Amino acid sequence: MMKEIKDKLNAYITKYMSLWDFYGVIQVINKGKVLFQNAYGYANLEFELRNNMNSCFSIASMSKQFTAFGIMILYDKKMLDIDNPANLYLPSNIQIDELITIHHLLSHTSGLYNYYNFEDDFFAGYNRMDYSQKDFFEKYVNRQPQLTPGITYNYNNSNYNLLAWIIENVSGEKYADFIRNNIFLPLGMVNSDIDDGCKIIKNRSSNYLMDFDSYIKIPYYNEKFSIGAGAIVSNCEDLFKWYTCLRDRKIISGETYDRFFTENKNNYCYGLEHHYVCNNSSYSHGGDHLGISTYMQNFFDEDICIIILSNNESINQYKLGNAISDILHDIEVPTPVKFDEASINKSFLKEYCGTYLKDKIKIEFINEKLYFTRFCGNLHIEIYPVGEGEFARRYFDQINPYRIIRNDNNQLVFLGTLRSTENKKVMKKIGYVGDKMLVFCVDFNRVIGSAEYLEFQYKHEIPIVTFITGSTDTWLFR
Repeated sequence: MMKEIKDKLNAYITKYMSLWDFYGVIQVINKGKVLFQNAYGYANLEFELRNNMNSCFSIASMSKQFTAFGIMILYDKKMLDIDNPANLYLPSNIQIDELITIHHLLSHTSGLYNYYNFEDDFFAGYNRMDYSQKDFFEKYVNRQPQLTPGITYNYNNSNYNLLAWIIENVSGEKYADFIRNNIFLPLGMVNSDIDDGCKIIKNRSSNYLMDFDSYIKIPYYNEKFSIGAGAIVSNCEDLFKWYTCLRDRKIISGETYDRFFTENKNNYCYGLEHHYVCNNSSYSHGGDHLGISTYMQNFFDEDICIIILSNNESINQYKLGNAISDILHDIEVPTPVKFDEASINKSFLKEYCGTYLKDKIKIEFINEKLYFTRFCGNLHIEIYPVGEGEFARRYFDQINPYRIIRNDNNQLVFLGTLRSTENKKVMKKIGYVGDKMLVFCVDFNRVIGSAEYLEFQYKHEIPIVTFITGSTDTWLFR
């Protein structure tokens, strides 16, 4: 039976890896026996050093479970009460809504503003600046608007930034020292550390992204902004030690573990998600950031630990991790495939081009290929059509394709944002020469805001019309 499971795992993972240029490691352990482990791709492209099973990876949001556990250590020592207002344990110059408790922060139900989005100037902007806790707190963490605490689940890095600051204020130690002294060292996790952006971390794999069809180093960002919500670096050996800590309920009391593992809104516990696979309880969390794709899934009752760590963001770690879990539970899994490319006239593909969010989300047609561009046009992610208005990334796996849809006003929407008109020109019909329309540019501000939107396409030398504005004689052209 064990050999059959090993063979199925090997066959599935081998097929999956044949589709994607994966850099990273995978480890699957059941009852202390390794069912699968392998390292892939490069740890450092500049020196052509390959990943191995000792390689250390940034684990991104997988770090949240360590922050949550740090809070539970303080709770277990009666140094704080997680049902009390967070303000009681935060520095006096960092105060949030008085109704927000530590529980709200741990369970992502604080209602705090979510600064870590495409549409904000934090990502690839402020997070490249020098770090000031007070300035960061005032400009982003405590930003308006905010929701009523305890009502809505909203996954938010701000919650875990604040929890790290609570750990520091209550314990009197720096976050990194507290996590190291109270978790890493007691468990023998000697390969794990907190990245502050300056520290040398041995055996650490560099993170890469694909730009056009070549790898580049990830854009710089100040890791100090990630403390509490991310920033931990670890490897498979250490993460398995962490798994055994949670499985055997070490360091803190059983009663405190019960609270730690209690499911709240949206299947979220404290730094972990809780789900069931064939009625078997699973605790998991992933991590996603620039060049980082990580996932860890634990079945404590069955003694199963699944670890996926990547430094090039080519796979969908949740799809792969859940497929591995299904195989272990004798659930049939489909053969891994890429999305089939749809045959669509390239002139129609150009219709989707434009800026959807300034400096953040743009679709461009370059050298006969379509690209989703980010970071002021400095990163080009090739996408290809897989259906009407549906697109998949060429070099990165995804569960569902991107969708570019038209709203009720016939305007294009991508990733929840409306295509901007700032890079388009309004042309007004003034007559014909033969069968060709004569047009001239008019001041865009004179016609914006009209009520009527209609599709129209002129088939000669005039570009495709996006929508009509103003009157039947005025069009908006790309």
